[in-house]
Amino acid sequence: MPHEWTVDDVLKRLESLGSEKNRTGMARYGINTDRAYGVSVREIRLIAREIRRDHDLAQKLWATGRHEARILAGFIADPAAMTRADCGDWVAEVNSWDLCDQLSKLFEQTAFRDDLIADWIADNREFVRREGFAVMVARTVHDKMAPDPAFLPYLELIERHAADDRNFVRKAVNWALRQIGKRSLALHGPALDLAEKLAMSDDRTARWIGRDAARELKSPAVIEALQRKAKA
Repeated sequence: MPHEWTVDDVLKRLESLGSEKNRTGMARYGINTDRAYGVSVREIRLIAREIRRDHDLAQKLWATGRHEARILAGFIADPAAMTRADCGDWVAEVNSWDLCDQLSKLFEQTAFRDDLIADWIADNREFVRREGFAVMVARTVHDKMAPDPAFLPYLELIERHAADDRNFVRKAVNWALRQIGKRSLALHGPALDLAEKLAMSDDRTARWIGRDAARELKSPAVIEALQRKAKA
């Protein structure tokens, strides 16, 4: 008979796996460790595989406010059971880039993903806006069946927010531009055009985003990978 996990079970497991050394390492990478045990994402994924899908438990783990418990909640929550209100409540409490990025895979699988992207990118809160771009990246990487033109409107959002100089936003904007450009040969051209346009901007943040993205998108490795993908 499968084990029935409780919140206490999960928290005790996480606490047993955590360490101050890991917390220090997390902090070094800019992760908020205020309520963290110091557990690697790899270990959290292993626990998620044991639990599998359990939306009720996910909601309860989120309510604990513990960092790793919230990452785990994102892994075991059911995207079909997440309401827009749930997504809004969760994203409003995101306070660390790693939690933001891990949750993007859950939000990307919801039926209202495109609305979340638009709403959150329009939101001025740093981690909410980052979440919007992270969900954009998740769709770019994982939605294999979507036609290339579906991603072109994202370039407009990237250009609109390329001057946001907050660290976790500018990195997400850069990330999104690079991933769109690496999705296909058809998208590579428009993404590189935007990167080169931003690289000439009067705005320092936009210039950094553009130059960094253009450097990667023009690299032989990326171009060769896209050519191989086109032939496959």
